[in-house]
Amino acid sequence: MQAAFCIDVRSEIFRRALETAYPEAETIGFAGFFGFPIEYVPIGHTKGGAQCPVLLKPAFIVCEAVKDADDVEQAEVLGLRLLRRRAAKAWKSFKVSAVSSFSFVETAGLGFAAKIATDSLGVTRPVPSPVVDGLDPEIAARVQPRLTPGELGGRMTGFNDAQRVAMAEAVLKAMSMTGPFARLVLLAGHGSTTVNNPHASGLDCGACGGHTGEANARVAAAVLNDWRVREGLRAKGIDIPADCWFIGALHDTTTDAVTLFDEDDVPAALAQDLSQLKARLADAARLARLERSALLGIPDASNVDEAVIARSRDWSQVRPEWGLAGNAAFVAAPRSFTRGLDLGGRAFLHSYEAARDDGYRTLELIMTAPMVVASWINLQYYGSTVNNSAFGSGNKVLHNIVGQLGVLEGNAGDLRVGLPWQSVHDGSRFVHEPVRLNVFIAAPEAAMDEVMQRHQGVRDLVANGWVMLHSLSEQGTIRRCIGPGEWRAA
Repeated sequence: MQAAFCIDVRSEIFRRALETAYPEAETIGFAGFFGFPIEYVPIGHTKGGAQCPVLLKPAFIVCEAVKDADDVEQAEVLGLRLLRRRAAKAWKSFKVSAVSSFSFVETAGLGFAAKIATDSLGVTRPVPSPVVDGLDPEIAARVQPRLTPGELGGRMTGFNDAQRVAMAEAVLKAMSMTGPFARLVLLAGHGSTTVNNPHASGLDCGACGGHTGEANARVAAAVLNDWRVREGLRAKGIDIPADCWFIGALHDTTTDAVTLFDEDDVPAALAQDLSQLKARLADAARLARLERSALLGIPDASNVDEAVIARSRDWSQVRPEWGLAGNAAFVAAPRSFTRGLDLGGRAFLHSYEAARDDGYRTLELIMTAPMVVASWINLQYYGSTVNNSAFGSGNKVLHNIVGQLGVLEGNAGDLRVGLPWQSVHDGSRFVHEPVRLNVFIAAPEAAMDEVMQRHQGVRDLVANGWVMLHSLSEQGTIRRCIGPGEWRAA
């Protein structure tokens, strides 16, 4: 089995846990948008969010649709969702308006006692998840991306065959994944589960623009399972066996649960492989939760699984998870360089094999995109730790949401930027160590020099010491780049 995860530092813990529970598995690290820069449009919307890094713009529009639904059912689902959302919006306006809010509380407040109790106990959510808001549960279970070409508001949606082949080829080469292929290949995006948290998107996938990676993982899996795409790839020298199947998934970084999508489409011949994968993922989740529990302050005697999951439902919890706190390194190398090492959830791990990189185009992509984004994340945590009053957003408990623009700390002042104090400090000590990003790349130094010569932004990051760039050799030698063309033993 092969499993591709986002390069996010939280995936390092889960990858290591999966390799412990499933020693035969090969894990791969790649940016969580899986090379598909899409705008994902939910049912009932005309525009969607950009599911790609902020350095890119969506190249494709993918609409949500109900699986196996005809035009009549699609229209019914759309109409019902729009109606429910309008009703919910009107009801909310009534509850919070200056005129009706006081009389509403006086007359109907007691009727919300049960809701308050279940929300407080974590049985229900204070507000529905926007992913399924307005959809019946059985309909929500059938929602999936629609890849076939279409039109929405005068804009073309979906992919044609040539686009699918081109994207699939680029993605597989960028992942250094051109063969051999396992019978089952997992593409796992990631997201988080929290309630009452205005900073929730900061815990989701940065490579997906602050959204979860579900849409990208499902789109990538669907494209790579398309027999026409595989024929096109075969003509380009990438042969995916007929008994190989890609399956999209979502790793919840708060609970470490992994949800598999489109299981019904998996061929019957792979039923045993799928069953084994689900069992090993459950084992890996338990190991990952156990490792994270110490930093979360969960007592040894408690039920770790229940305690970790409860944090995702607790609307009073200011630290449901630690996000990317502790990030310190970025490694672009074959997994063999780091497998077996406990990196403590502090390293971004990007799979890269220089021997398969013709012309070092993938190296250039890595150094100009994920490496740069990782440095931004690192510097955000750095600034929010060393001077939270200037570069952070202060006390999360005091935040007031201003429209959909940002937060104020308290009832006055300016909009706050950066991370809240609770994202880097546990109340008694700093959880994040403010160090600048150390980058380790298993590639020829001359090739990295050429990339820096072509891209001033990358060159400035290295030359000015914001990123500590190192080369890795197969013999274990590590050399640090002082500036383009100047390398010294580390």
